[in-house]
Amino acid sequence: MYVPFEEMPKSSKIWIYQSDRKLSDEEIAEADKIVKEFVENWAAHSTPLQASYIIKYNRFIILAVDQEYHAASGCSIDSSVRIIQELENKFGVDLLDKMNVTYRTGEFITHKTLVDFKKMAKERAVNKNTIVFNNLVNTIEEFEEFWEIPAEESWHSRFF
Repeated sequence: MYVPFEEMPKSSKIWIYQSDRKLSDEEIAEADKIVKEFVENWAAHSTPLQASYIIKYNRFIILAVDQEYHAASGCSIDSSVRIIQELENKFGVDLLDKMNVTYRTGEFITHKTLVDFKKMAKERAVNKNTIVFNNLVNTIEEFEEFWEIPAEESWHSRFF
């Protein structure tokens, strides 16, 4: 059961998938259609989930479930990963590799492998004040407060 993202409880569980490249507006329109249809029918053990999603910066797909309404099960989480894999195949992008770093360079959003980001930190091409996307946040509340933060306040801090 789809609920607009801004109406979801702040305690809702989220999963963030980042693309290794910016998606075109046409790809975003198609992804939006596919993800919305999935979320509208998302269920755990035949019980509809109160769920939502947003797509941010043409790079991030964020799924949300109100775990207090009904918790997502292993099978329902697997079904969400299958939709993400479908999008990966359709658009030729990587959405599941958690060993990549996305960060801001001024107004631009840049994506690097973890190895490249570590090298950039060593070369001081990025620093502890670089705004990174902390995709380890677990709830909408954490997403709103701790998703876009200086590297020194995230797990990326170990590189500085």
